Amino acid sequence: MAENGQRKLRLGMVGGGQDAFIGYVHRIASRIDGDYELMAGALSSRPDVARSSAANLGIAEERSYTDYAEMAKAEAAREDGIDAVAIVTPNHVHFGPAKAFLEAGIHVICDKPLTSKLEDALALADVKPQNGAKFLLTHNYTGYPLVRQARQMIADGKLGTLRVVQVEYPQDWLTEEVHNKQADWRTDPERSGAGGCIGDIGTHAYNLARFMTGLELDRLSADLTSFVPGRQLDDNVHIMMRFKGGAKGMLWASQVAPGNENGPSIRIYGDKGGIEWQQIEPNKMWFCPFGQPRQLMTRGGATPIGADAPAGAEIRIPPGHPEGYLEAFARLYADFAEVIRSGKDNALLPSMADGVEGMKFIVAAVTSSNNDGQWTSL
Repeated sequence: MAENGQRKLRLGMVGGGQDAFIGYVHRIASRIDGDYELMAGALSSRPDVARSSAANLGIAEERSYTDYAEMAKAEAAREDGIDAVAIVTPNHVHFGPAKAFLEAGIHVICDKPLTSKLEDALALADVKPQNGAKFLLTHNYTGYPLVRQARQMIADGKLGTLRVVQVEYPQDWLTEEVHNKQADWRTDPERSGAGGCIGDIGTHAYNLARFMTGLELDRLSADLTSFVPGRQLDDNVHIMMRFKGGAKGMLWASQVAPGNENGPSIRIYGDKGGIEWQQIEPNKMWFCPFGQPRQLMTRGGATPIGADAPAGAEIRIPPGHPEGYLEAFARLYADFAEVIRSGKDNALLPSMADGVEGMKFIVAAVTSSNNDGQWTSL
């Protein structure tokens, strides 16, 4: 049983075998609040790795599958079949499993971006899920309590009319030519899609800006660069954005910025004030009312997350004990468990529509950059 007294949801996984980073993160996130139990998997395209990975994770041999199609069919037919599946494969292997499991009536938790091609994203959005199957896209930065607090404050007009949005996500791990499992597929257009850095972390930055502000993008002007000789996909992204309603934005994402590990940050300014948040200190956020002293807001503290915290900004541990990346990821898993059990959608959770928009964002950015930064709409 889960800690809330309800039956644990049976979870399956596609991808995420030995040496897979994001599969490990998904498994931790699924366990933090006790809502899920991993029961089945097609953990690798290599049968020997799939078998050994399943054994290491305690998955019964008969529920370790050789491919996702076999798994979807078999689990849908079992009385104790999985309730949901996490898809943690490279981008080009998102569409097939997501379609198969939705059509089998099994809820889908899919890593971002939605697919490797826009046409696949649009086709996936047209799938008719069976048995009310729901879909979650894991833009995990939306799970931070202060990110959700900022979203509510902006919706409540605390910043007034929004004018400026600056969002960034720098890394440095691809500063030189790198060959390993994680780097190889992310720099391969056959597996990653048309975007490299823009698809891997640029979509996170864009989604964070959209989630917090609620602004809709009108047009963008992009400059995508591959600095490392021979690299086929972009490793640095500069984008100017014009939002509907008049707000302007800038987005920088880079995987060739020495000294940066994983640095999502965002600054949002309106005619009444501003908000500044950095993932490196996710439990703190600056609120800057115009003409007044800057206010440091903390997760779980008296200023301001307390009795007036928005729904969905729940915290697990007392103020002063940091919550971070894994807890934010787990927030999505916990919220989705409630969606599965209740059948009611949660507007805070990244959806299929967000995934399609993310793919349109990638295509628009690549198109703009290929046309010398021409302003391009989604």
